[in-house]
Amino acid sequence: MGNTYSQISIHTVFAVKKRENLIHPDWRDELHRYISGIITGNGATSLAVGGWKDHVHIFFGMPVTTSIADLMRIVKTNSSKWINEQKFIKGKFEWQSGYGAFSYSRSQRNNVINYILNQEEHHRVKTFKEEYLKMLSDFNVVHDEKYLFEFYD
Repeated sequence: MGNTYSQISIHTVFAVKKRENLIHPDWRDELHRYISGIITGNGATSLAVGGWKDHVHIFFGMPVTTSIADLMRIVKTNSSKWINEQKFIKGKFEWQSGYGAFSYSRSQRNNVINYILNQEEHHRVKTFKEEYLKMLSDFNVVHDEKYLFEFYD
């Protein structure tokens, strides 16, 4: 795509469906690496992937050739398929529908990367629900409580 340039950094968050199928520490890092590969393989720049037992954060440089919705569909579909193929859990692993997406300036990248890579430490004091509601509030995202994730706190 000639003469089309951008610098858009996107932080997305999505959650596990069904409480019994949580992300286990034994394979969490492998999942994050796999998701990073999906992002890169689809023309985006993977900046950070992290998360906790019930959710994942990804931070990436958005390509001009795709939409956030398309990239998120690809990431969630391929990563859940991979988890099921690896037989990491009993039953079928699925992500909840939807995601949160937030944009950051280039000057904020290091802070966001550090935040995502330190999720385990972060969730010693704050639940995913608290974290996600704060993100929505900080970004002034109008939302309906009945359409939020199913939280497992």
